[in-house]
Amino acid sequence: MTSVALAFSGGLDTTVCVSLLQEEYGYDEVVGVTVDVGQPESEFEEAKETADAHGLDIHVVDAKDEFAELCFDSVRANATYQGYPLGTALARPVIAEAILEVAQEEGCDALAHGCTGKGNDQLRFEAVWRASDLDVIAPVREMGLTREWEKQYADEKNLPVQAGNDGVWSIDTNLWSRSVEGGDLEKPGHVPSEDIYEWTEQPGSETELVEITFEEGYPVALDGEEMKPVELIETLNELAGQYGVGRTDMMEDRMLGLKVRENYEHPAATTLLNAHESLEGLVLTKDERDFKTTVDNEWAQKGYEGLVEAPLMKALDGFIEQTQTKVTGTVTIKFEGGQARPVGRESEYAAYSESAASFNTETVDGITQEDATGVAKYHGFQTRIANAAFESAQKEAPELATDGGVSNDGQ
Repeated sequence: MTSVALAFSGGLDTTVCVSLLQEEYGYDEVVGVTVDVGQPESEFEEAKETADAHGLDIHVVDAKDEFAELCFDSVRANATYQGYPLGTALARPVIAEAILEVAQEEGCDALAHGCTGKGNDQLRFEAVWRASDLDVIAPVREMGLTREWEKQYADEKNLPVQAGNDGVWSIDTNLWSRSVEGGDLEKPGHVPSEDIYEWTEQPGSETELVEITFEEGYPVALDGEEMKPVELIETLNELAGQYGVGRTDMMEDRMLGLKVRENYEHPAATTLLNAHESLEGLVLTKDERDFKTTVDNEWAQKGYEGLVEAPLMKALDGFIEQTQTKVTGTVTIKFEGGQARPVGRESEYAAYSESAASFNTETVDGITQEDATGVAKYHGFQTRIANAAFESAQKEAPELATDGGVSNDGQ
């Protein structure tokens, strides 16, 4: 008897895949696997409802802690892709690894997902799965299915499944972010209504101050109360979301070259990333900050690709780990007008001297203000030489004839 482990969310794509894997691919058994990375309870209820309609037993794997830890690793790397925090991207490798473990435990012959051939998730899942000896099946991609076809198929099979808002939107939710796409949102000029948002309120005039504590780059407490990663993320999602923090409406460049319209909500992620970068600004030297920007960008790119186990990531993590030994302290964040703005930061590792920076002190560790005169004279010296040489050469150079050197009489 052949069996296949299916990444099963209870949504439209994975639901129709159950029947297709049996009818079109000939598998005797489909093992549904739902991985909990912080989805709302309603999604698990939907998954169970659709699974029952199929007579499908599903495995539910709790991977919230693993995912939250990876999200906090992304905070240390200040990881954003084209301006938004990596939510779906980081969740996919965690989900894929959990499904692979179930497949191996159940003795499955193959792994399957419901991704299309246009998106990023197919690549993120398969980057993990193709390291195993199991076959990889992608019915939606391989059969060229459209969402309209899937909805009609689900109706014919009498499957109680919806896609987003009554089939209008495609929504992906986890601890770190909530994404909304599809329908009118695919039009770059369409202005979305407020009802696409669930985590964030429309920004108003209210404000609030919160204090976030970091230890070696990891967020560990909110307003002095220690919290584990999952609790801290969930608490900040609710708190920051009340002030409209963490909305992104963007044109995103996918890995396959497509440019797509995406809408995201990420209140906790935005808050923690802003706070962490602010604390780094206090404790790291300019050289460290400049170089770390390159490291962070590479980390974010690999994270976006779902390649969190790439050898490059391990090398990047080595540099990040070294810098984060000093990123311990507190940051005060002000929620206002849809922003999470750092307004104060403190650390015993501060690479900062208040007396040296003050306008009210005459000297800096014995260095007088007059000592800066020599530095000021040399600053830009080479530029001045180069500009003067260029101007002199231009004045001495003969003017070229507009006719290329040919005289008017043709001789």
